[in-house]
Amino acid sequence: MYVRLVNYVDAINQYRRTKISNRNFLVIAALIVGVLAGLAASLLKTITHHIEDFLQTGFHWEYKYYLFFFFPFIGILLSVMYVRRFIRKGKFETGLTPLLYTISRKSSKVEPHNIYSQIITAAMTVGFGGSTGLEAPIVTSGAGIGSVVGRFLGLSYRETTMLLACGAAAGIAGAFNSPIAGIVFAIEILLPEFTIPAFIPLLLASATAAVVARLFYNEQLFFLVTEGWKMDALIYYVILAALIGFFSIYFTKANSFIKGFFYKINHPYKKVVLGGLMLGLLVFLFPTLYGEGYITIKNLLGGNYFAVINNSIFSSYSNLPWVVLLFTLITLFAKSAATLITLGAGGNGGIFAPSLIMGGLMGFMVAYTVNTLGIAHLNVANFIVAGMAASLSAIMHAPLTGIFLIAEITGGYVLMVPLMITSAISYLINRSANKYSIYTKPLAEKGELSSHEDKDTTVLNMMKLKYLVERDYLVLNEEDVIGERLNEILQSKRNIFPVIGGEELCFKGLIYVEDVLKKGINHTDQQEMKVEELMVAAPDTLHLDDPMKIVLQKMEKENAWLLPVLNNQDKYIGFVSKTAIFNKYRALLSRQADYME
Repeated sequence: MYVRLVNYVDAINQYRRTKISNRNFLVIAALIVGVLAGLAASLLKTITHHIEDFLQTGFHWEYKYYLFFFFPFIGILLSVMYVRRFIRKGKFETGLTPLLYTISRKSSKVEPHNIYSQIITAAMTVGFGGSTGLEAPIVTSGAGIGSVVGRFLGLSYRETTMLLACGAAAGIAGAFNSPIAGIVFAIEILLPEFTIPAFIPLLLASATAAVVARLFYNEQLFFLVTEGWKMDALIYYVILAALIGFFSIYFTKANSFIKGFFYKINHPYKKVVLGGLMLGLLVFLFPTLYGEGYITIKNLLGGNYFAVINNSIFSSYSNLPWVVLLFTLITLFAKSAATLITLGAGGNGGIFAPSLIMGGLMGFMVAYTVNTLGIAHLNVANFIVAGMAASLSAIMHAPLTGIFLIAEITGGYVLMVPLMITSAISYLINRSANKYSIYTKPLAEKGELSSHEDKDTTVLNMMKLKYLVERDYLVLNEEDVIGERLNEILQSKRNIFPVIGGEELCFKGLIYVEDVLKKGINHTDQQEMKVEELMVAAPDTLHLDDPMKIVLQKMEKENAWLLPVLNNQDKYIGFVSKTAIFNKYRALLSRQADYME
């Protein structure tokens, strides 16, 4: 059945190659990806919000609100149980960091289960109150759709990568009803390089996803009514940008600390219990931390400045402005902790939505404080919007995404100048302390990051050592007698031979044909000379999982043109040569150039 399907797909691909160019076919494929990603975005948001509505308003019980202490724990537990039961161990990862790694090191091959598993786990995590966002899961799901479609249709790496980016862009467009932000996100975060021809598939995929998502889920995220911005408020936008820039540095450090804390806990269910109960306590004390948190920003934009403190155990003090400000400040830091605990404990989600919420709260605090002190009269809604853009720009190192996303979802295009100012300043402040974004930092620390400016690194990271190994070498045992193997050695086309030995037949060293000719033939007791007598140590050895950058470093260090490759048990596999590496490098470099045509 599988063989028949493969043959059928091959026949379709052969036919379409004769009838339509790859560039035009990519446009059709992008439309398909856009439709599927739009449906996935609608499905995720619908399921999540149905779970939230049921838990919050769907049933009535006198002590129901005490269950909010346990809801986040239940959501994370269900997510972890699903992953451990239905997905192979080590094959499920959350956030955008694994997606960036997949593009640079896994030939853009996203595991197919991500299409649905990201939706299921994110819906359970966020629906039950996990304080994180849905955007990263839907981006991964959309990217999975693009990757699977590209591979199913037999497209090349560059075309599959393009469809992966189309799926990610479509995911953002469908989630926020913001096609422009989807395109900018794909270009700024995912694609290593960009030219105008690549813009067309992204545009079509994003626009299609936005239309499809709106057909099935048309709830408006935010409403903003503004007459624009005033010059005398400009200095306060700068202050807001600086505060968010420094807060984003704190958030990055907190991310490393909390992630490290949970990483030390080996048992997954211990993480769930500890993280779930910690999160439940935070949600119980600060109800605005439940789920994505967009409802709080929506209320603040509507002028309900007490929305942060309402429904909490401190709601009786909502008539005191300074209590509201203090509670908002605590909520801001609680949101950052709740988000990172949710992810560290095993929940699925991203920092996209939390970044917006934290920035919005900071913008509200700045404007509300200035107005309360009577220093000036600021438009609070404008500062909330600017804060969201600045926070997203700083934490993700994506200022253009922050600007266009917020402008689209709020309709705040008249605020473009404040959005640009706050996004640029907050981004520069974070960039001064963190060379890498919260997504790329883990890859940079492992030496697996492909810099957008470093084409050599990008190409090298695409290369896999296992595909470059040459295995047609005569293998000798250290106990072999030279005379008995002499004919094989002399007839071989190679001038170097690997030597194995011991009970496990592990790699021992090398023999060069020159040494055999020099010492072996002229030896008076040739029939008794063993291989180990002519064997020399290898300059260095490689392992199949060595990155290509390490391979080249070892070759340069030892001035070696050829090195043996071993498996994890130190057993000989074959040799890899600089010639094979350079040939593959040139082929991939040419493919990268084609990708940008």
